[in-house]
Amino acid sequence: MTSVLDAVRFSILDRSRVRRGQSHPEALRETVEFARSAEDWGYHRFWVSEHHSVPGVAGSAPTVLAAAAAAVTSRIRIGTGGVMLPNHQPLVVAEQFGALESLYPGRIDMGLGRSVGFTDGVRRALGHGKSDADDFDQQLTDVLEYFTRGKSGVHAWPAEGLRVPAFLLATGSGAERAARFGLPLVIASIAGTGRMVEAIDHYRAEFRPTPWGSEPYVVVSGAVVIADSTAEAHRLLLPEAWSSAYSRTRGEFPVLIPPAEIESMTMTERERRIFDEALREHIHGTEDEVAEALEALVTRTGADEILVHTSTYDRAARLDSHRRLARLTGLQSRFGKRTSAAA
Repeated sequence: MTSVLDAVRFSILDRSRVRRGQSHPEALRETVEFARSAEDWGYHRFWVSEHHSVPGVAGSAPTVLAAAAAAVTSRIRIGTGGVMLPNHQPLVVAEQFGALESLYPGRIDMGLGRSVGFTDGVRRALGHGKSDADDFDQQLTDVLEYFTRGKSGVHAWPAEGLRVPAFLLATGSGAERAARFGLPLVIASIAGTGRMVEAIDHYRAEFRPTPWGSEPYVVVSGAVVIADSTAEAHRLLLPEAWSSAYSRTRGEFPVLIPPAEIESMTMTERERRIFDEALREHIHGTEDEVAEALEALVTRTGADEILVHTSTYDRAARLDSHRRLARLTGLQSRFGKRTSAAA
């Protein structure tokens, strides 16, 4: 491992993806077991996500799932990537994270996002609409206030007085918000690495220290796949890429299917374009190829941390990839360097 990667933390985001023939409960149990493995391998954090009424994603209650992951681990930080704040009342969010921090002190992260339900039906079921995201600044302010002094005479016990590190999941425009609130930034190259780097540079330039962060901290999220060959690593990316193309053309995010089926498909021109786009910007290959690509990414972004969110149909191959990444980056040898600090 090079000195460039030695200075970077590596963490995992697991979205509890569902494979064909697998039930949602089985996928959730796999996530909890995955957290245990992530700790054994030396990863810094293990985060879970929030999705509602999605056939291919089982994780709908991130704080509940985070509690289950925390219960089977003892060192690794556990959190959310993230709780989608427009779907919830800030008081309840603060109370839930306060409960997590009370039960698992010094290990809980509060990752917050701005997305709303994927469809009109989901938004109606949640009791929120697209316009709720317009009030995100106030929602974020309210959550943070509940951890300090309460709001309008209302106290979010047991959260009040506790220190739960907050992270902001953002695309380009959200980087400005993270800078203004003094929060660590979690960002992915959804619009390309160039746009992501621009957003990160702006975040660092505009960062304003607050009680929630004294200096910029950048977490770059992306897929990282290691296999015996470049071709095999690329093949492991196909199920997630097809799910993305399917969701954007049919309005529903499906379960993961085997790469062989995808390779034999005849796609429409639009499906093929989206599919090819979904395969870009991901790091994959042999150990040497992945190390080189990670070094380039860290050098270009100045990332403090890499949050890996790899999904594929073959669970054994996915676990092996994360195991090999931990070995490549020397994570287990860094146990002595881990602290309870979030950033």
